[in-house]
Amino acid sequence: MPKTIREEIAASATTIVVKVGTRVLTDAAGRLDSQRIEQLAMQVHEVMESGRRVVLVSSGAVGAGVGRLGLAGRPTDLARLQAVAAVGQSMLVEVYERTLFRFGRHAAQILLTAEDLEHRTRYLNARNTILTLLELGAVPVINENDTVAVDELQTTFGDNDRLAAIVTNLIQAPLLVLLSDVDGLFDGDPDHPQSRVISTVTSLDDSIRAMARDCQGGLGKGGMASKLEAARLATAGGENVIIASGASPGVLTRIMAAEPVGTLFLGQPQTVAARKRWIGLTVQPRGTLVLDAGARQALVNQGRSLLAIGVVSVEGRFRKGDVVRLRDTEGREFARGLTNYSADDLDRIKGLRTNRIAEVLGHRPYDEVIHRDNMTVTMRSSTVTP
Repeated sequence: MPKTIREEIAASATTIVVKVGTRVLTDAAGRLDSQRIEQLAMQVHEVMESGRRVVLVSSGAVGAGVGRLGLAGRPTDLARLQAVAAVGQSMLVEVYERTLFRFGRHAAQILLTAEDLEHRTRYLNARNTILTLLELGAVPVINENDTVAVDELQTTFGDNDRLAAIVTNLIQAPLLVLLSDVDGLFDGDPDHPQSRVISTVTSLDDSIRAMARDCQGGLGKGGMASKLEAARLATAGGENVIIASGASPGVLTRIMAAEPVGTLFLGQPQTVAARKRWIGLTVQPRGTLVLDAGARQALVNQGRSLLAIGVVSVEGRFRKGDVVRLRDTEGREFARGLTNYSADDLDRIKGLRTNRIAEVLGHRPYDEVIHRDNMTVTMRSSTVTP
């Protein structure tokens, strides 16, 4: 009897990245729920007993700090947020180590910032450290370094969801599991009795994003929109993603048993080189190029390089060598790449044929605005299964 898609994914998932949200780890008062963490540790142990390796990307530092300090809620000013995160992070990793040690495992704390992962050498160093920890049988517990990541703390949604997707691409883990306080992606309002969890999404587009219903409030920062963006980043690199409820008993064990838990997002059927993963799925873009329909067709379907003639408009301030996002005229991002020209120069040569670049700029250092070897397609089409 042929295997189902979930059975094939479970069988091939030798390494799993599990992201755990604040709402999964804390109680209503904002304190760490030690019983929930112990259940999570037990599941991680069971998955590792099957010969698989597990990486945890864990939120909860601010929530843990709020509980330990006896605060009424999450602070709003930056200095207090950073201080509370510092208190909570030590508590968070302490609880992970204590609970994992009961099963003969050890937690290894890794704190990262976006800058760490956008610097190519530090990105590779982080990869080597995580893989070495896995070889040693430890459980890497990764979190954003909230005490110094100013911009990330001020972001409303998605910090650790995006971090989890980046880590998944970084170590090329076949499966990312996003554990939250929802059962998956619903086809309507999750509070409506007729809404149902979508079982499988083969690829992501605007129609899927429209199904996101964020539940704001409390201590957590992430929402469904954030998780869909994380799913887009991971599946663009060829990895699979499951969004499921962290409160569901034995959720990790059930996922690895190929049970129909949560919403499965299938990885795109292409191999993305390691450097292209970094360009297209990790580095934050410094600007945007809007392209015409012909240029998009040439890039996405024919694997061509981007020429100046296909650029309609230039947004942002960026330099040669920066990563920029590529959008169509309707505002949809479909690729990212390293630009050979600055924003100022591109604004002067946009829409021109290549042989006119020297005429306008006085020189023509490159024929291509972005070479295909320095570009990653990040968006195609979408299909869902009820």
